[in-house]
Amino acid sequence: MKEKPTIKDLYVANLNFETEEEDLQKLFAICGKVRGIHMVTDQKSGLPKGCAFVHMTSAAEAKDAITTLDGTSLHKRIISVTAALPRKTAAPAAKATISEKPKRTRRPPKRRK
Repeated sequence: MKEKPTIKDLYVANLNFETEEEDLQKLFAICGKVRGIHMVTDQKSGLPKGCAFVHMTSAAEAKDAITTLDGTSLHKRIISVTAALPRKTAAPAAKATISEKPKRTRRPPKRRK
């Protein structure tokens, strides 16, 4: 019998772009000890995307954070706090051999008026 995985990771959405890790640390400390925070940023520009992942020390603290902080205001924005979805592992890349060239499709000829 499989046990239900305990949720300790939280996804926080609709953050103001000026929100910093310290702000989230202070806010989530109300519900328990925060083990880590990851602010999501754009890879090219390095600018924040307005969301973050918060890792709590226990599932009870994470559940409390969801019920307490979801829908609260932070820096003039109503934030959304939900359980983070488990990270998907990347599928192994398909190995293409020389004989398995991709088929080229032809476009139908354009009709003249």
